[in-house]
Amino acid sequence: MAKIKIERMLNLGAAYTPEMGAGGKPEPAWSALGEQVREAASLGYDTVVAVETQHDPFLMLAVAAQEPSTVELATGIALAFTKSPVAAAYLAWDLQRMSGGRLVLGLGSQVKGHITRRFGMPFTKPAQRMKDYVGAMRACWNTWQTGAPLDFQSEHYKLSLMTPNFAPPPLKHPHIPVLIAAVQEHMLQAAGEVCDGVRLHGICTRRYLDEIAFPNLRKGFAKSERPAAEWEGFQIAGGGFLCVAPDSDSLARAVEKMKETIAFYGSTRSYRASFELDGWADRAEQLHRLSVQQKWSEMPKLVSEEMVRAFAAVGTYREIAAVMKKRFAGVNRLEFEIPIRGDRERAVVREVIQELRRP
Repeated sequence: MAKIKIERMLNLGAAYTPEMGAGGKPEPAWSALGEQVREAASLGYDTVVAVETQHDPFLMLAVAAQEPSTVELATGIALAFTKSPVAAAYLAWDLQRMSGGRLVLGLGSQVKGHITRRFGMPFTKPAQRMKDYVGAMRACWNTWQTGAPLDFQSEHYKLSLMTPNFAPPPLKHPHIPVLIAAVQEHMLQAAGEVCDGVRLHGICTRRYLDEIAFPNLRKGFAKSERPAAEWEGFQIAGGGFLCVAPDSDSLARAVEKMKETIAFYGSTRSYRASFELDGWADRAEQLHRLSVQQKWSEMPKLVSEEMVRAFAAVGTYREIAAVMKKRFAGVNRLEFEIPIRGDRERAVVREVIQELRRP
């Protein structure tokens, strides 16, 4: 198994929510990104991650890359099907150069409704299209690095034109690791077959990891015809949520808050597999019906503490490293962060990171 890497999310300040109402939308704090990279390095993190929600993750990483560091810069994830694979290839190539070879490119398909209704883009055969997408990007990178003619032909993308004035110069560090988000069997197999790793969704249980995620990743990896020994370097990120607090009382409150998150994702049919596997299919169906009725406040009542502990690693500061090691066994990219208010929390973060890396 690959070396354990610990990740931390970048942020642009408080994300806007409808509850803010007349208070207005907070301005993104772009200047804070460099400071966050510095802090991540000082605490011992391996990677900072930019997520595509309200802001473009490539732009976030371009700003973060201006801070000299050895910390990896990852998208976790950027939406793939909202743009051409050639456009994504250019963005990744520039970020790899800008960061001195520190980019880890995470891509995701998103669900059909968002691609077609929020972005107005087509949505077809997501797993096969993602395989073609990764292949098309890598074909561009190969052309730019070696000067070979661009010739990539697949079901979804046909590329044959790359004139010299549109080809950026070769890179000192041309290998860009590609991880894709995967939930269901076909996308998991696609990740194993054509990628350097996978980004698993938080809405998965230990049983999902063992019975669906890992077997399908290995099945795809076998199709790639790579040597079996290379599986040890395959990167697996995520695999569940994190629910951590200083003491038992505050942890109980955190568990209640986590119920909201699980209820939200449980209402989406794309994430049904984990609920069905662990015997909560009826609960997921109820959550879906309530979401259609816009009864958001009623949904967390359907999530039990047992469900929280199945979907998340739950523990106090003192317990959480051991809990995470057991809950996420087999995962080698782990997110861990807590609100840092002073030296106590900094010490906790450093200690947990060190413990997670110990065999």
